[in-house]
Amino acid sequence: MRRRHSPTTSAPPSLPSPGRSLRRKRHSRSLGFVLYQTLYTPLALLRNVYKQLLVLVVMFAAGAAIFSHFEHLQPLNALLASVSTITTIGLYVPNGGNFATLNTTEAELLIILIIVSVGAAASLLQQTVSSVVDGDLARGEAERSLIKRMKDHVIVFGYSHLGRYVADKLGELGLDCVVVTHDPQVYDTLTKRRALAVLEHENRPVFALQEAHIETASTVIAAHERDPDNMLIVVSARRLKPSVRIICVVHDDQLTDTAKNAGADVVIPSSVSVGHLLALSATTRDLVGIVFSERIGTKEIAQFSVFASSKLIGKKLEELTQFVHVIGVVRDDELVRNVFDPNLRVKEHDVLLVFGDPAALHELEAEAGAT
Repeated sequence: MRRRHSPTTSAPPSLPSPGRSLRRKRHSRSLGFVLYQTLYTPLALLRNVYKQLLVLVVMFAAGAAIFSHFEHLQPLNALLASVSTITTIGLYVPNGGNFATLNTTEAELLIILIIVSVGAAASLLQQTVSSVVDGDLARGEAERSLIKRMKDHVIVFGYSHLGRYVADKLGELGLDCVVVTHDPQVYDTLTKRRALAVLEHENRPVFALQEAHIETASTVIAAHERDPDNMLIVVSARRLKPSVRIICVVHDDQLTDTAKNAGADVVIPSSVSVGHLLALSATTRDLVGIVFSERIGTKEIAQFSVFASSKLIGKKLEELTQFVHVIGVVRDDELVRNVFDPNLRVKEHDVLLVFGDPAALHELEAEAGAT
């Protein structure tokens, strides 16, 4: 027997295609992001520049008051003269252009008026260009609106190599995911990719969890590179929502019990997991997966291809239970559904999916005469 790639089985015609449903869901989410970003762009721009606009409005009013008082202009004419002066259009010149006889107080007030107005206008232009070019504010508003609509989503803390892998896999599975990171550059990258993300400020996970809407989330995954950060996330999430499922990664396996006592439902020691995977991969060439369980211990999932020289041909599946549990048989590129039939026998070219102890799988390889 030798390892062979698992054949791809097609879904029954009556069932919807998972890939098509997933693509439709991603397309819908992308359209929703674009729609919200379009709707919130004017509002986000206004929020970003309202202070500068307020200063300019005050300056226009102040200029109108100056011209009304010193030049004795009507209110509308005084406002026009103020706008003309501040915007440097020059439709009106105070005192007929004779600055030598211009009232000293009026001149001083106009100097202050012009300097403040020019500064506010320059700031307004800078903020407007920045908002239009980057679109950060609109993206942020779109993100917050989409996150508020989510239910049963997963919150992933940390976007290092581990957190990135978790978030990508959740996306492939079609699960809604909100990434929380305290790296501004990572946050900017995620938002530009239209991924839903929250920026954690000053190691304050409570506020980040609230912004990620933990009240409607189903799961929180703590996948930071530092164990203290993960512990703080576990405690904060459990306090905010006692019913939420919490999965925590610990890089020091001695902190496993600590994470459980803090409120984590599942604790995965990264070093132990990788160590098991490397060790079992070295002993079993047909490894396809590992199961970590507190109740039954570490189990391995492997697949074997049955060739003409295999001693397993003709044997009943129940005869293999002395070594492993057969959880699936692929025959003629289709999954055999009556795998629990006691009369089902192994045939040449079958692909067996088996589950059991690493040592038992090693014995099965020897029994089968795998080379």
